Amino acid sequence: MSWTDSLIKLAGYEVEVLQKRLAEIVDRRLQAEMRLVMLEAQGESEALHAKRNPEAAQYHMAFVEGLRTRKALAQIEIDRILLEEAGARDALALAFEEQKKYEQVAEAHRLDRLKTANRIETAAMDEMGLRRTMRL
Repeated sequence: MSWTDSLIKLAGYEVEVLQKRLAEIVDRRLQAEMRLVMLEAQGESEALHAKRNPEAAQYHMAFVEGLRTRKALAQIEIDRILLEEAGARDALALAFEEQKKYEQVAEAHRLDRLKTANRIETAAMDEMGLRRTMRL
């Protein structure tokens, strides 16, 4: 394995790790968003229950205040995860750019070796032609 192959392989591994990290972050964000949706549904359900049951209506305002706090905390968590997700996406984009650079360097190195081999072959053919001409 050449050094260029090693660099490309390492860059590919870094991309894979960052993709997994991003997937985990997105999963956490989706779970946090689902918790927020569940809190909203719980609030609607409790509001209906308070309308139907006068005893529950007494405690409804306290429930609403607590629900408001839990929803605010859930939104803060979502916002934090969104920032983390943006950072992970940026890191992944940079890793892709690095991988592409290594691939371009490897291709340039391969083409350079090919040109050198062609030059050597052409020089050898020219020398054989000159020797043949000298014999005649």
